[in-house]
Amino acid sequence: MPPKVKSEQDREQLRTLILDAARSLFVERGIEAVSMREIAKQIKYSATTLYNYFQDKEALLQAVCDADFLALASGMREIMQIPDPIQRIQALCRGYAKFALHHPGHYRFMFMTPRGPCNMDITHIEQGNTEQDAYAQLQTIVQAAFDAELFRADLNDSELIVQTLWAGVHGVCSLQIALGKEIWMQWTDIDARLSLMQNALLRGLLRQPDRIF
Repeated sequence: MPPKVKSEQDREQLRTLILDAARSLFVERGIEAVSMREIAKQIKYSATTLYNYFQDKEALLQAVCDADFLALASGMREIMQIPDPIQRIQALCRGYAKFALHHPGHYRFMFMTPRGPCNMDITHIEQGNTEQDAYAQLQTIVQAAFDAELFRADLNDSELIVQTLWAGVHGVCSLQIALGKEIWMQWTDIDARLSLMQNALLRGLLRQPDRIF
């Protein structure tokens, strides 16, 4: 029998245990294939216990999303204070990659596991709040460089720049997570791959490519 949950600390530890089990099963089997009962079985609690914490599977799914995206955003807060806009973009891309490679299970769930849109009615993340919203962080720092006219004159859509930079970092990280141990390819150093991809993108986007070192 699982231990009885008594204190607030116990409750928080059990909530984290539920989130971790749900994340692992969602990644392993796909979100649609996983039931609340199976998540409960994974941690040796009853399904009733899970419903004491989460109204239904959708609420649990959104809670996992919130926890992981908040963790990503919280790791970027100091980067947002870097004065130079290009250095800030570079640092944010590196910070994103660091999170991905240090937390591959979280990253697989966040960006490599098919799921429906965010439930805006129950999420606890405030969209556009750079303390909580990692996408808003990238939007904000790219917009600052865009407003300073640091990008090529023919690039007139800052959102397109945001999503192109994101796609570049994601591509390197997702390949490393999914295939980093595959011996068919003779992988070069992951830091070198990330650096070359980032520098190549920025050199192609900036008015003055020599700002990249």
